[in-house]
Amino acid sequence: MSILKQNEKPWEFNKPQDIKDVLPMKIAITGKGGVGKTTFAGVLSKVLAKDGYKVLAVDADPDANLSMALGLPGEKISSITPLSEIKDLIAQRTEARPGVTGQMFKLNPKVDDIPEKYCVEHDGVKLLVMGTVKAGGSGCICPEHAFLRALTQHLLLDSQEALIMDMEAGIEHLGRATAGCVDAFIVVVEPGQRSIQTLKTIKKLAGDLGITKIFAVGNKIRNQEEREFLIKACEDVELLGFLSYDPELIEADRQGQTPFKRCILYTQQVEAIKDNILKLLDN
Repeated sequence: MSILKQNEKPWEFNKPQDIKDVLPMKIAITGKGGVGKTTFAGVLSKVLAKDGYKVLAVDADPDANLSMALGLPGEKISSITPLSEIKDLIAQRTEARPGVTGQMFKLNPKVDDIPEKYCVEHDGVKLLVMGTVKAGGSGCICPEHAFLRALTQHLLLDSQEALIMDMEAGIEHLGRATAGCVDAFIVVVEPGQRSIQTLKTIKKLAGDLGITKIFAVGNKIRNQEEREFLIKACEDVELLGFLSYDPELIEADRQGQTPFKRCILYTQQVEAIKDNILKLLDN
């Protein structure tokens, strides 16, 4: 089901507005690798900041590229160390001894000061890079996992900003205690069966956690036929909008530029999707 009309035109930019008293929003964005979710997360963060929101963008994808989508200069990007790799910090907060297995450690470490201390700010958007845990075994929890889980819970429960989380193709950073705090769980899909299968898998995993606010955004759309394919394939997942295939995105990436400034059509379409998100949050 789509909340868009079949032949609607890209919407114009809204004028910047005063949003001092707006309630904070929490949006998680995911999708199959290479589908364009990080670019969408970056530009969505930028258009929200343009509208006056205080934005905290969280890179929770192991393939951390959100900094480039946000247009951070090279020197700022090179200065970022993912939180999962700051071993001394994790050891201090969890009271774990680095390199020791089978030990006791805190499952609820102090993390409330982490966003302010470790985020990087650029053009009105704060960025926090979570990183990932490169460890063997399944079903186990280590100090790094405990630290990232506690931080995610803090962000979702206590953040007073517009929180945009760029996640991997899953919901590993979420749990039952925090899943209900997500205002919109957005899956970026492209017109292909593998992307749709990822959407269905994510929907099932999210359903197991009681997440019902799942939406889709169609990306890399070249014609009306591909729009109609996604409208049908997404079935009962509501479509928030479509993003056209834009060669300018490739050129922007090649030159290390944020699409927000270079790719006008793409940014206008993200702006339209942002408006649809706000309408959902108002209901």
